[in-house]
Amino acid sequence: MADDPNNVPGKILVGKAEDYIYLLLRYGNRHGLVAGATGTGKTVTLQKLAEGFCNAGTCVFAADVKGDLSGIAMPGDGARPFVARAEEIGMKYEPDQFRCVFWDVFGEKGHPVRATIAEMGPLLLARILQLNDIQSGVLNIVFRVADEQGLALLDLKDLRAMLTYVSENASDLQQRYGNVSAASIGAIQRQLLVLENQGADKFFGEPALDILDLLKPDIDGRGFIHILKAEKLINSPNLYATFLFWLLSELFAKLPEVGDPDKPKLVFFFDEAHLLFADAPKALLQAIEQVVRLIRSKGVGVYFVTQSPLDVPDTVLGQLGNRAQHALRAFTPRDQKAVKTAADTFRQNPAFSTADVITKLNVGEALVSMLEGSGAPAMVSRTKIAPPASRVGPITDAELREVQDSSPFKGKYDVAVDRESAFEILQARAQGRTSGGPVGANEQEGGLLSQIGASLGGLFVSKGKRPSVAQSAIRSAATSAARTVGSAVAREILRGITGGMK
Repeated sequence: MADDPNNVPGKILVGKAEDYIYLLLRYGNRHGLVAGATGTGKTVTLQKLAEGFCNAGTCVFAADVKGDLSGIAMPGDGARPFVARAEEIGMKYEPDQFRCVFWDVFGEKGHPVRATIAEMGPLLLARILQLNDIQSGVLNIVFRVADEQGLALLDLKDLRAMLTYVSENASDLQQRYGNVSAASIGAIQRQLLVLENQGADKFFGEPALDILDLLKPDIDGRGFIHILKAEKLINSPNLYATFLFWLLSELFAKLPEVGDPDKPKLVFFFDEAHLLFADAPKALLQAIEQVVRLIRSKGVGVYFVTQSPLDVPDTVLGQLGNRAQHALRAFTPRDQKAVKTAADTFRQNPAFSTADVITKLNVGEALVSMLEGSGAPAMVSRTKIAPPASRVGPITDAELREVQDSSPFKGKYDVAVDRESAFEILQARAQGRTSGGPVGANEQEGGLLSQIGASLGGLFVSKGKRPSVAQSAIRSAATSAARTVGSAVAREILRGITGGMK
């Protein structure tokens, strides 16, 4: 309908002030901020934006730390407050549901999400392990030695094997790389044990997530909404924040430059965004700032969801063009500073005092400023947020299983595969089954490609038959292995961004 404010080409309805407030799709990759105190409506605003991007054919990746966002997979139930809000702002409430794929680092409430140790890189891994500068330096040496000897670092046992190897050969290695102390090796090993006890052993391994799977639209042209089930992951805040930054870095490394498209390829909602920046070393903060600044040209929009704009560094905050500020409380000096900071970041509206209104917003209201047609921020408006068409609130376990049964990635990532890597090669050396010399890159690559060929050959013997879950997992692992060999340039870019080595 031409007169439907919720269905205007090139725009996503956010809500209504004096006029309807829209987010322009062509500026969807200019990043954004959804902020406000707990219980003020941030999740509803996020859900409304996610629906809009999905309808426009843009895929969404969102971290769900409380489980509240999962309802987007089910049609709205016509709750009276949402129907009343739709009538209040002059739109028709029509329930809708959206194609969702659920992911879970622990593999409990979604497809497992895995990355290899090598893909993560030494800087991000050092952050997860909370290593000091000396220990981080030793970890960099471990990665360098593994690279030079063609020893693939895929999972935690590979890293442990490399730590032992470097420790046992410290006297030979220190002439080239510097001192490798037993104390530093021991500290890293202990932190790995802590990480493993938190369940990270399920995250590191193969088949690794193919980042391009997050960009594939549905057959009806709408985007998929990928939801990271993070209720458990949030209990390990370092792992949570580092994983999401790794995801952004992978997107940056692997996507081509597209400039400013008519709509983003992917929009990334980062809930509890303060965890990304809390206690991050300077090198990592610089890497985060660089990725956020440059990933826009890859067609990716990043939207930070947090309680206070003070949670986001000024260098990042200045790059967020689309903003929705829900109510803030001003009980403490820090709260008062947050209110002033939030108010000062808007283009002021002479009709009201922004700082005064922030503390008086009702639930479901926000101060909104989106980029206008010229690319400049619009004057801030006190806005009643439009209601989502999908369910607001969590889905049941039975509904979650139903959604996952129809997932296009069913069977691709669900079964872990353990191929030959650093652990097996070093173990064989120790047992005298190899020459004991360094494994050459060509030798390692040849063996890997042979494994890929054998795996893929077995998968395509039976024409016309759908592969089993096990076959899909093997094929996915083989594809992951091929990416390990074939995307060396992308990995070097990623390592460069995240401060890693070679």
